Amino acid sequence: MHPEMNAYPCSIVRGGTSKGIFFMKHDLPSEPYMRDKVILAAFGSPDVRQIDGLGGADVLTSKLAVISPCASSDADVDYTFGQVSFEQSFIDYNGNCGNISSAVGPFAIDQGMVPAVEPVTTVRIRQTNSNTILVAEVPVKNGKACVNGDFHIDGVPGTGARLVMDWSGTVGAFTGKLLPTGNPKDKICVNGTDYQVSLVDAGNPLVFISAEDLGMEGTKSLEEIEKDQGLMDTIQAIRSKAAVLFGLVDNPEKAALDSPYNPFFAIVSPSADYVAGDGKTVHAEDTDLTARLSFMLKMHKTYPITGTVCTGAAARIPGTVVWDMLSEEARANGTLRIGHPGGIVPVEAEAAMENNQIRITRLGVYRTARRIMDGLVFIPKAVLSEGE
Repeated sequence: MHPEMNAYPCSIVRGGTSKGIFFMKHDLPSEPYMRDKVILAAFGSPDVRQIDGLGGADVLTSKLAVISPCASSDADVDYTFGQVSFEQSFIDYNGNCGNISSAVGPFAIDQGMVPAVEPVTTVRIRQTNSNTILVAEVPVKNGKACVNGDFHIDGVPGTGARLVMDWSGTVGAFTGKLLPTGNPKDKICVNGTDYQVSLVDAGNPLVFISAEDLGMEGTKSLEEIEKDQGLMDTIQAIRSKAAVLFGLVDNPEKAALDSPYNPFFAIVSPSADYVAGDGKTVHAEDTDLTARLSFMLKMHKTYPITGTVCTGAAARIPGTVVWDMLSEEARANGTLRIGHPGGIVPVEAEAAMENNQIRITRLGVYRTARRIMDGLVFIPKAVLSEGE
């Protein structure tokens, strides 16, 4: 080993349309401050290019997964998600990433943490950020998670083995309620204007708003949205007030700094033709609604899986902003097709009425994942001793 650097085992893993650094918990310092110091240095944060670390200088690739055996009998593995900032010395643990979550099952099988059962191994994952259970169905062959397959997801080149993730156990993950305010719609006032929103907690807490209410076309490109500073300011102002209603912060002014990851902010509109990021046309008849999503104070290049499952849940609640966008056929269909900037993502969304309350019974999504690299990340000892 190098006398001036410490080495930490890690893996680079793609899950869905995101990529993250996976650490085994026992390979990191147990003390939270030093643990986060190691992680930030491993990613090369804070630095907008993350040039001195493994981070990809993008919110979709600056993601962390910490894995360990589950201490209780209700799951197979524990998984902690972190969104690593490249602008500040900050890791946001107040959320989850569905794409990274989809890689946890295959990773655990390949690590020997879960016995490999052919043809499909079920992995129960305890998501420690919200203390909820995700269930992954992972195709297995020759004792390892399958990589090859014919399943394609928009936003990822080629095809891979199809993973099935059931998120129904994450309803109310962060607030304890599917509808944290008890209402399918609420009003949030910004600069004297009332905006109709739906606040829903499934997978992650989301704010839903119609594109029309924001005065924009639902098919607007991400670049057009981000260049419209007035629009972005309005989005963040609404999101900040929603963060208080979700109980994530006690003051809207704290939302950008203390809770930049959650809540997500989804702009929805009726199905329409538009051109996706790869230049292909998404046709209205192939989708049930159109959506654009903001997180980490930026627009998402595709559509996050936690946002997907929450949108599926919102589609089953009469009176939400999402419900209002749907045709009668889409409201009754067991699968919702979401048109996003990268293409189309389906979600199995089913609900039942119990004691005059909506109960979400199924939130199923399909992903692919693969391990890209195993190795050691080297961190200068001088960096770890700074501030001591």
